[in-house]
Amino acid sequence: MKLNSGHLTFCTNIYAGESWEAHFAVLKDSFPKLKGQLSPDAPMGIGLRLSNLASIELLEENHLTIFKQWLEDEGGYVFTMNGFPYGGFHHTRVKDQVHAPDWTTDDRVNYTLRLANILSQLLPDGMDGGISTSPLSYKPWFTNAEARENATITATTNILKVAEGLHQIQEQSGKVIHIDIEPEPDGFLESGPEFIDWYEDVLLPSGNDEALIKNHIRLCYDVCHFAIGYEPHTSIIKELQEKGIQIGKIQISAALKAKLPASSPERTTVLDQLSRFDEPTYLHQVIARKNDGTLLRYPDLADALAEGEDPAVEEWRAHFHVPIFVEDMGLIQSTQSDITEVLNLQKHHPFTNHLEVETYTWEVLPAALKAPLNDSIIRELAWVKTLLEQ
Repeated sequence: MKLNSGHLTFCTNIYAGESWEAHFAVLKDSFPKLKGQLSPDAPMGIGLRLSNLASIELLEENHLTIFKQWLEDEGGYVFTMNGFPYGGFHHTRVKDQVHAPDWTTDDRVNYTLRLANILSQLLPDGMDGGISTSPLSYKPWFTNAEARENATITATTNILKVAEGLHQIQEQSGKVIHIDIEPEPDGFLESGPEFIDWYEDVLLPSGNDEALIKNHIRLCYDVCHFAIGYEPHTSIIKELQEKGIQIGKIQISAALKAKLPASSPERTTVLDQLSRFDEPTYLHQVIARKNDGTLLRYPDLADALAEGEDPAVEEWRAHFHVPIFVEDMGLIQSTQSDITEVLNLQKHHPFTNHLEVETYTWEVLPAALKAPLNDSIIRELAWVKTLLEQ
């Protein structure tokens, strides 16, 4: 839905079903109900997530024509896509494979260009489109600095190939589409400083046209991911603006947060609450802050729990997308206040047109946080809309 501060939607990676037929069936069932509650009198946007399989199937036969007609009939439009998860994302063990295939591969290039082709045909006139994507690759896959440097060069070269393809789309259709790199813990780019360093030290010096790069390669600001790293949102966004690096999309998401009491019995109780989020589908990286302000990084929640009694650690933040409308969950909390900070910046001085709520963990949440899916989506979007319009 169009607000004064941008187009607000939700990401359809919340839905299971990797084929186009399965994904479209869920959309046809849910979207009219959501729109009826949230935007009954005006068009409502969709943040479309397509697996590689679904992206291939959508371009077969007349599926895309049918989808475009359905969007018109239902008052829907697509302006942003999630091109991060390539394969299965529900009912399977995803973990680090969410990064596969990474940006060192032709598969990632071809998939992203296919999404751009689809988006160019769905994107309304006069609106820019974005595709969020992996932060190049996953650090633990590369055991030494030389291997990581070579992978960074290959990944950057491939991203530039896609940027050239997006430039061609713009030349042919007049539509601006950008890929939005999404830093996350343990990705090659996992923080604001790492993204900016890569952009200025690797991407821009590549010899390609700077204006083309800045038009088609942007940042996806996933609030959850930046909050996990205790990053200063206001100063990062200001630095990006000063350097002329655009933010293509805000992904509105909340992480787990917990203060760890010094006394062992109380600490154990908090750790027990956190252990309920240790599930086998997704990566739940943890960044712990010690009493002296230094940070410890754990690749998954189970690894952090194994060292949970470390008395030098005072706070955890975990990569588990929890409902954005809940801040206090008893002994543990969410990083909802980080969302408030970022959206207040966007409200007063908009820096992107794309706002996407991305809580994809409804199926694996502890029972106490679960609710009917449509009700949860409506509640999340209404919470954001209220915050932006108050």
